[in-house]
Amino acid sequence: MFHRLSKLLPSKSIRLNAVSLSSAAQPKVPSPETNPTVKHTGIFINNEWLKSVSGKTFQTKNPSTGEVICDVQEGDKADVDLAVKAAKIAFKMGSPWRTMNASSRGNLLNRLADLMERDRVYLASLETLDNGKPYFMSYVADLDLAIKCFRYYAGWADKNHGKTIPIDGNYFSYTRHEPIGVCGQIIPWNFPLLMQAWKLGPALAMGNTVVMKPAEQTPLTALYVCDLIREAGFPPGVVNLIPGFGPTAGAAIASHLDVSKIAFTGSTEVGHRIMQAAAQSNLKRITLELGGKSPNIVFKDADMDLAVETSHFGLFFNQGQCCCAGSRIFVESSAYNDFVERSVERAKNRTIGNPFSLENEQGPQVDEEQMNKILSLIESGKKEGAKLLCGGKREGSKGYYIQPTVFADVKDKMTIAREEIFGPVMQILKFNSIEEVIERANSTEYGLAAAVFTRDIEKAMYLTQGLKAGTVWVNCYDVLEAQSPFGGYKKSGIGRELGEYGLQAYTEVKTVTVRVPQKNS
Repeated sequence: MFHRLSKLLPSKSIRLNAVSLSSAAQPKVPSPETNPTVKHTGIFINNEWLKSVSGKTFQTKNPSTGEVICDVQEGDKADVDLAVKAAKIAFKMGSPWRTMNASSRGNLLNRLADLMERDRVYLASLETLDNGKPYFMSYVADLDLAIKCFRYYAGWADKNHGKTIPIDGNYFSYTRHEPIGVCGQIIPWNFPLLMQAWKLGPALAMGNTVVMKPAEQTPLTALYVCDLIREAGFPPGVVNLIPGFGPTAGAAIASHLDVSKIAFTGSTEVGHRIMQAAAQSNLKRITLELGGKSPNIVFKDADMDLAVETSHFGLFFNQGQCCCAGSRIFVESSAYNDFVERSVERAKNRTIGNPFSLENEQGPQVDEEQMNKILSLIESGKKEGAKLLCGGKREGSKGYYIQPTVFADVKDKMTIAREEIFGPVMQILKFNSIEEVIERANSTEYGLAAAVFTRDIEKAMYLTQGLKAGTVWVNCYDVLEAQSPFGGYKKSGIGRELGEYGLQAYTEVKTVTVRVPQKNS
């Protein structure tokens, strides 16, 4: 979703939708709560707030300052066992959740969306406090898309159904789409509210129950949404949330014998371990949305203003912390110098600082570990011969800020062209022909997304067929709406989220065949 919001950020043009809106149509963003009160830090099981069985807690920090926000209850295997037991009971035949009309499940999801809309300023402020992303983006992008996602799947609750099948013989055969059962869901820190919606929406619409683990870096908004779930009227045990760490709470969910499906968004490395645990326990149904090193291809005939600005957004959005970031920008040789010059100028003018200020486009990285990893990869780019044209350093000494960084003269074998940086580091490469750029674009273990910028529709359609990626954008980037499926080829994942396709991951198909007696002749 890209809108031009130049009125709110007069020094810059930020695209949040493929459509450029007039100033009259631009969204109004209310002032944030710059010091939002943290209301929930516990473990959420059976619609109740609990302390961890072990008594342990962990700290969540403000990325803008490095200071501790609060202590959160640290869930472990014992807490996961309690949550799974609650979810299993809530899923039993005859329970309020299983006997509820499908349309009523949709009503509950819509009620949750209403409550999130009511508390939108607070949620956006809390997201910015815990994650560091600009409040402007938290409010306009993350909250908007999360609320829309719940509403979209609310509409599907009573519309995903089976078929009647004309098989041979005196039989009536039909299929039922049934919920899988207890679903384990593990979400990342880069889009906490949105990833929670992507997971909960289809799972609940189809009648499943959930045990979720938020990222330990960003648990606060996920916890608050659980209280809204209770307020909306979801029965106890339908949604349970265990804050904690991957090797403990996450591993316990992935290997639990009473969890029938696991959904994970995060790194490819952890995805391997999740898949192994699922296979070794009970062959859980699995969906994985993993890493990316997405190619963004700019031809000389492209609208260069559009290509530069959208490529900038496609890389730097969310501090570069996007799995589908356009992190390998291939530019046709004759347009290369012009594109590089414009991109460097745009990056130098990118505003960075306090994420609660509506004037800033870029906030801090999520934590010190992530910041140091990015700085290390920047150093590798310099050592391997890429040309650093701007940025490349930490910004300030307080918080986890990194300067917007642009590398030119990048080669395919360089570390920065192969590894997922997950930060505000743009890499620009040169190409000469269509066949060459298709081969180079596909020369990666990932296949999450790709983009093409050209005025030639035939060229664009040829590229969309040739690129091995789950999503290909043409003359746009990061257009992610609930109606269209999202997921990757190769090591970028298994399965699809969003859209009607996303429902398949949360249903079992049952065939029922009934013998039909024939009247005696």
